[in-house]
Amino acid sequence: MNFRLALAVVAAAGFVALSYEITWFRVYGFLTGGTAGSFGVMLAAYLAGVALGSVFARRACKDDDGHRPERLRLPALLTAVASILGFLLLPYIAWHVTVLHWTASLPAVATIAGLSGAILPLIAHFGVAADHRAGERLSLLYLANIVGCTAGSLTTGFVLLDVMPLRHVSIVLTVIGLALAWLLFAASRPRPRAVVAAAMAALALTAAAMAATPALYDRLWPRLQRKTHYDGKERFARVIENRSGIIAVDNDHKVYGSGIYDGRFSTGLTPDSNIIYRAYAIAAVHQKPTRVLMIGLSTGAWANVLIHAPGVERLDTIEINPGYLQLIADEPLVAPLLRNPRSHIHIDDGRRWLRANPTATFDVIVQNTTYHWRGHITNLLSGEYMALIRSHLNPNGVFMFNTTSSAAAQKTACEVFDSGFRLSNFMFVSNAPALDLDLKAWRSALEGWKVNGVQTFDLSLAEHRAVIDELISRRDKPIYFDTCAALLVKHRDETSITDDNMRSEFDEPWYRSH
Repeated sequence: MNFRLALAVVAAAGFVALSYEITWFRVYGFLTGGTAGSFGVMLAAYLAGVALGSVFARRACKDDDGHRPERLRLPALLTAVASILGFLLLPYIAWHVTVLHWTASLPAVATIAGLSGAILPLIAHFGVAADHRAGERLSLLYLANIVGCTAGSLTTGFVLLDVMPLRHVSIVLTVIGLALAWLLFAASRPRPRAVVAAAMAALALTAAAMAATPALYDRLWPRLQRKTHYDGKERFARVIENRSGIIAVDNDHKVYGSGIYDGRFSTGLTPDSNIIYRAYAIAAVHQKPTRVLMIGLSTGAWANVLIHAPGVERLDTIEINPGYLQLIADEPLVAPLLRNPRSHIHIDDGRRWLRANPTATFDVIVQNTTYHWRGHITNLLSGEYMALIRSHLNPNGVFMFNTTSSAAAQKTACEVFDSGFRLSNFMFVSNAPALDLDLKAWRSALEGWKVNGVQTFDLSLAEHRAVIDELISRRDKPIYFDTCAALLVKHRDETSITDDNMRSEFDEPWYRSH
């Protein structure tokens, strides 16, 4: 086998193999809701498959000098089969999780990884002559494979998944894989007719994959979202895909971010379907929050409430996924947020933005971010992060954030700040010495609050006045309210969250499907 061809083959094989891994992780990350251990489990199955593929290659190379061109038909066949199965894997996983637990699909990952994993050792055997340059050439092959793997990860993860939906990325990888299989077959010196026949077969398989894509990928995301609860009929009303993740909206107007419930398009409190009264509580903890920072935009409902809070002159919002701007633009309730001159939205990571703007300070920082057990959430819950937040608060400034009922997050906040309390699953903490709810100010604000010019409460209705009374009464109900002093006693045996221990991300088993 020509050595330059061998270099090209292992580079292309690495590109396809790691690209598939990126797409597989996107699916497993979505169906597990980003559980911290999901990537490690999938990677274990992938690497186990690569190892088994290498064992197979060793046996295939046994007692063979590797110089017969027709031996290249074996890696050609393996590449073709891996490409076809790789294309089918994502629809298979989506079907599989409606019947069985997602971990039972991992053998399929290992099988395809095994087919791909056999390519490098086979090409090394066929493409490296047993002479004084064998070591050098083997090193170059490994280098080419690493370059291909790196290029595949970066190109697919940062480019392809940002400009096309997952189903189209799968077709692109299938085409590359089948083209590589044909190249290997052509290099095996078959008869000219066989080369043409192989090319026609590759084209036919490509056409079949493209024709089958709409049916195979139909309802992919609802299946992955609902899993064993899928009813066999549901389609999402909208899906936005980009390199930052998947945003899905179901027919009940619930929004899911990368597989996890992310809110509704609702700003009202009668009824409060979005548990958004916690956003309205800003008026109870700060008399005049002139400048407010919100970390996490999502549906825009919370930001739309906050920007209409009494005294707010500027609302800065940080959102890592630009897809939410597309989503909000088409929703009449929250679309005005994009045109409001007091609203400033930054597409960035929250922690990175805070570090890049060390002089920016705020009266209130609001963080209604995701569940405490998801991967990377430590970056927004650790003691080090909260110290960073504290440095961005004005005197008597308040940090209000969603703990998603994590005892560790509650304890960490109470250790970093001077005072605070829990309201429902939200923590309100401050540099001030005795933070508490100002019930009189809260009632006054609720009675006059308007969102997009519409009164939140109609005080002529008894049921609306009763809602205000009930919200105010939560200050005296232990199920809703706890001071930091009480929380530190209640959670004294909990471990605080740090950047090093990532305590909250492993609160739940890695295998759980959310």
